Amino acid sequence: MTQQIAQTVAIVIYFAAMIGIGLYANRRTNDLDDYMLGGRNLKPGTAALSAGASDMSGWLLMGLPGAVFLSGLVEAWIAIGLTAGAWLNWKFIAPRLRSYTEVSHNSITIPSFLDNRLKGGGRLLRIVSGVVILVFFTFYVSSGMVAGGLFFQSSFGSTYHTGLLLVVAVTIGYTLFGGFLGATYTDVVQGLMMFAALLLVPIVGVINVGGFGAMAENIRAVQPDALSLVAGGSVIGIVSALAWGLGYFGQPHIIVRFMAMRSPSDAKYGRRIGIGWMVLSVLGAISTALVGMAYYGSRPEESPTDPESVFLDLSQVLFHPVIAGFVLAAVLAAIMSTVSSQLIVSSSALVEDLYKLTVKETPSPRRQVWLGRAGVAAVALVAVLLAWQQNNTILGLVAFAWAGFGAAFGPIVILSLFWRRLTAAGAITGMVLGAVTVFAWTVTPWADLYEIIPGFVVCTVAAVAVSLATHRHDPVVDQEFDDAARLAHAAQDEMAAEKKARPAEA
Repeated sequence: MTQQIAQTVAIVIYFAAMIGIGLYANRRTNDLDDYMLGGRNLKPGTAALSAGASDMSGWLLMGLPGAVFLSGLVEAWIAIGLTAGAWLNWKFIAPRLRSYTEVSHNSITIPSFLDNRLKGGGRLLRIVSGVVILVFFTFYVSSGMVAGGLFFQSSFGSTYHTGLLLVVAVTIGYTLFGGFLGATYTDVVQGLMMFAALLLVPIVGVINVGGFGAMAENIRAVQPDALSLVAGGSVIGIVSALAWGLGYFGQPHIIVRFMAMRSPSDAKYGRRIGIGWMVLSVLGAISTALVGMAYYGSRPEESPTDPESVFLDLSQVLFHPVIAGFVLAAVLAAIMSTVSSQLIVSSSALVEDLYKLTVKETPSPRRQVWLGRAGVAAVALVAVLLAWQQNNTILGLVAFAWAGFGAAFGPIVILSLFWRRLTAAGAITGMVLGAVTVFAWTVTPWADLYEIIPGFVVCTVAAVAVSLATHRHDPVVDQEFDDAARLAHAAQDEMAAEKKARPAEA
């Protein structure tokens, strides 16, 4: 069996499995709540792996290894910032958001939650929220499509556009039918595949180059400062990289997993699984880049022309064609898991937060599901058009979308959960100014500072200032705030009591 045939067989098996999962999930999808949020019945392990897989995407297997391969460990500060942000998100946001979205009229999207939580924002709040989601997710989804095109171009010798269209077709296929559950179940499988690949490639790679000592020597011979966390960097660069962690609080496709958990108490177990998966996966991605530096340092003529394909190239060099094929499928899994999750959230913004505001009668449950599917197709089409010219790198597109969501939604989500005086006017002002700051920052003299930092600050200051000026006491809002806090605290007390009881039982 030739390498090309083995890899093709592995990819076909993977594609068939994803579509099969989507069709299975379709049988459990009866209304828009199921299609968009899975009926709030995710187990903590499922929520954690789904959040991780939908979060990391092609960035983890292509963007991060490519950046470290090109510039050294100074690029690892992004991963450090993201890991810290993910832990804080699971620790403080997850249980509170799960509680509050249930109290606030069983909200199934972030815009509907903000509308129900703040009262008085009406259509404007949901429209602004929905537009922000659609705009930045278009960039985010297009990054996955760019990764898909590069994947097939690098691994199978196809054209960029053929690979892009193939990834789009399969991803839309299982997302259209399976909805949130389809995206979530496939995320779990994809997350496990990514995890296995990110451990397997660097372990075999280190053995291949002669162990850790030989690898370090080879790296220093090619790039003397590559193993330093600070060489070649700057204070602004390191701070900007760490600031990626701020983005977690405002990523709709990640925090929607918190809303879908069975109960607030599941957040603790989800955090342990999710952060454990993330730490090992990130270390695997960084290690893969270091292996690549050592391996290709003595073979410069074989070095990949595109640094973001170093993981793909190493997998083909190090493994038997069959194993290499499944490693490639894991890379494809990383790409498709994020695209599917983002398409679902974008669709929910179109249907739940924009379309339903324009009609007088609520569509039937089945019609809402089909409207959701139409939304998936519409967002995918726009993202394809954006990705078609391949004018941006994967990391560049992800960085912009991540900054946009982090700046526009991050402060608002935090304030809505922990500050009872936030108002609809404050949230709208903060979201708009945060998003505009991200767009405008790239043309300022201080563009070296990652735009999420000024955007996050502007959004927070604007939201607080306007809320203080417009706040009016509302007993309903205060009661819901207290009820949500009580649910979250009860979940924490339950977890503490369970932990305390274990030694006694033992």
